[in-house]
Amino acid sequence: MRPDPSARGLDIALVSEHASPLVALGGEDAGGQNVHVARLAGALVDRGHRVTVYTRRDSAALPETVRPRPGLAVRHVPAGPPREVPKDELLPFMGEFGTHLERAWGRRRPDVAHSHFWMSGLAALAAARPHGVPLVHTFHALGHVKRRHQGSADTSPGSRVEWERHLGGACDLTVATCRDEVAELAALGVPPERVRVVPCGVDPELFTPVGDRLPRGPWRHRLLHLGRLVPRKGAEISLAALARLPDAELVIAGGPPADRLAADPVASRLRRAAERLGVAERVRFTGSVPHTEVPFLIRSADLVLCPADYEPFGIVPLEAMACGVPVVASAVGGQRDTVADPTTGRLVPPGDPVALADAVAALLADPAERAARGAAGRRRVLTRYRWASVAAATEQVYLGLRQRSPAPVSGAG
Repeated sequence: MRPDPSARGLDIALVSEHASPLVALGGEDAGGQNVHVARLAGALVDRGHRVTVYTRRDSAALPETVRPRPGLAVRHVPAGPPREVPKDELLPFMGEFGTHLERAWGRRRPDVAHSHFWMSGLAALAAARPHGVPLVHTFHALGHVKRRHQGSADTSPGSRVEWERHLGGACDLTVATCRDEVAELAALGVPPERVRVVPCGVDPELFTPVGDRLPRGPWRHRLLHLGRLVPRKGAEISLAALARLPDAELVIAGGPPADRLAADPVASRLRRAAERLGVAERVRFTGSVPHTEVPFLIRSADLVLCPADYEPFGIVPLEAMACGVPVVASAVGGQRDTVADPTTGRLVPPGDPVALADAVAALLADPAERAARGAAGRRRVLTRYRWASVAAATEQVYLGLRQRSPAPVSGAG
């Protein structure tokens, strides 16, 4: 899609307080948002814009500014201690983050700011209003949804939901990544007419069916569970399904590097679960995998499993589909948009290893059907989920705000 001539040359500020576009993926707080911010920034630069990403300095060794390519700068904001801090503990530092943004935007006002995750939104809102900067916000995940699924295990600050309600009313527009999020935002009090849906994307030149693949084990079929080693991603459901699939091995990729897996509590719990289920010899834990090597791993699999309890969007189904590998996923969140059942894969109820195993077994038994669904997944990615398309749609959101005055700040919070 060609750039809109009326939108060329925008100065765009992307605010991503905990998810730096420069960080390696796989850690507890490093996942889809890092990919989203990095790829969106690059695709917006490709369209002729100047993009600055503001993220928190989490190491004293980081320079103030990194310029990965012409037109793109990553600014490390001094907010809180210069070390890694879990994202759920960053709220006390958002005032400092916002003050830094306000000063920076006072020196050079961006044409539009786009914040990612709720705490980034609070900092960006504090900086945008004094300078009349239009503010777009993407939540990536919503606190009341997380609380619904995790209950007492939710480590978010207790004020998160109220701050999100405030932010949804105060920003100019909210960009939701899937249709399910629009309904969840409405429950939060954000009217649908102030929401635009723009999905996440994938790089189909990196994630492609053509290329090398990692060696297979001795079993007939390989299943892949890819993502952060956090409970909501459903790795235990994949293990329980494997117990009903005797001819398959399961590769669980994600988490800390391989040499630190033994000390990881989630990996240890999953190993114990595999032993209880009698499938330990058919399970391989790889630890974190460099992003550029993920396609090799995906191409080596017959199917990719995404049985999350909930998934605000989910990048892994897109990566698998781009590689021509069918997906069996839980029917939650963004996966209900990305995985077209039965065309590109299967959707099953969350938390149901029997349904997952049955869907997997049916696809494993029919190689021609697997190939057809893999090819259909690739076509779906090329027509809907290229980062170029995502950037073009995001650009239209920005362009629509240029002639609007900022939204009134609500009294909540």
